Amino acid sequence: MIERVISSSQFRSSLRLREFLLYIAECALKGTPEAATEQQIGVHVFHRPPGYNSSEDSIVRTHARLLRQRLAEYFSTEGAAEPTIIEVPKGHYLPTFRLRQSEPAPAPFPLPSETVVSPASEAASAPAVRRWDYWKSTPLGLTLGVLLVFVVAGSAFLAARAWPKAAADRSAIDVFWAPFLSGDPPVVIYSNARFLGDSKTGLRYAPAGASSTEPVVDNYTGIGELASVYELTRLFDAHHTTFVLKRSLLVTWDEAKMRNLIFIGSPAENASLRVVPALTDFTLTANPQSAGFVNNHPRPGEPAVFSRPEHPLTMDYAVIALAPGVQSGKRTLMFSGLTTLGTQAAVEYASRKESLAELLKLVSSPTGEIKPFEALLAVTLEGGVPLQSKLVSIRVH
Repeated sequence: MIERVISSSQFRSSLRLREFLLYIAECALKGTPEAATEQQIGVHVFHRPPGYNSSEDSIVRTHARLLRQRLAEYFSTEGAAEPTIIEVPKGHYLPTFRLRQSEPAPAPFPLPSETVVSPASEAASAPAVRRWDYWKSTPLGLTLGVLLVFVVAGSAFLAARAWPKAAADRSAIDVFWAPFLSGDPPVVIYSNARFLGDSKTGLRYAPAGASSTEPVVDNYTGIGELASVYELTRLFDAHHTTFVLKRSLLVTWDEAKMRNLIFIGSPAENASLRVVPALTDFTLTANPQSAGFVNNHPRPGEPAVFSRPEHPLTMDYAVIALAPGVQSGKRTLMFSGLTTLGTQAAVEYASRKESLAELLKLVSSPTGEIKPFEALLAVTLEGGVPLQSKLVSIRVH
């Protein structure tokens, strides 16, 4: 029935209202009312950042009013024959499902004996009298039980009809990220390069292992790393879990070695990556004119180096890699672009159900286990923004 509602003329032209209804209906059918708050709807349906000020942003309330109007219109026109009516009562956002009643429900007690019914009205109300006779002859408990069975069966039917597609859509993210979404929160480690100089003299990379009398600046990261952390925050928040965030130079390995790890950023700027197993198939290379990933084991038709020019910066390459963790049973996930924008594109690729489903088909064993892998993406850039990512090569270990 949900599919019929969102396919109706009242909802066909509004993607947001369809997503709104699907989300809150899922909350009702799953029995998770805590996920149907204004704050959660704003985050998951209208893509507001976690913790946004819902008192100042009325987008959920505005669309809720419109949703109630559209539902009323549907069930009075196209859905007039629907046996079950969906409503969103004012004051909250969790929908209710009730059986349609074409006539008022019978009184719970017999009519008073002194009530006089004229012959004309008696004939007109004959169906109601017959209905009352049925109710009067049926035990109240049996009647309520039958009604409960209908409601439960209706809910199960709605769940089976409305949500197989949604469940399938979520499965790629659930499967891929499962080790990181359960148990101890993973440690997310983002690039934190060391620079020499200051804002007046200019900043430049500090040579590895070299000492200098200039002050070392170690509190910068890239805009792509920032966007990546935001993307992961949305993903983990949607699964009601969290992670520990560390900048690379502050990682405490006695803590990190016992957890699953997620690295964000280039190995050139993420010193912590030197401790974990390095990439073996695609390794970073750079010179003043170009940058790229060396293809250490090229396959027929593949280049020895996937490179792109520094100017103009219209494309990038990035690697997504899954490897064993520092400790047995743990996992390490790496997102590394040639630039900060490539890193952002890699995280977004692994956070989108469509692209992630493509990756899962290539790295999953027949039993469904995800094998360690290195995947290379080609990223199209426009105006300093990653627009499109394409999987161009992959190695499964």
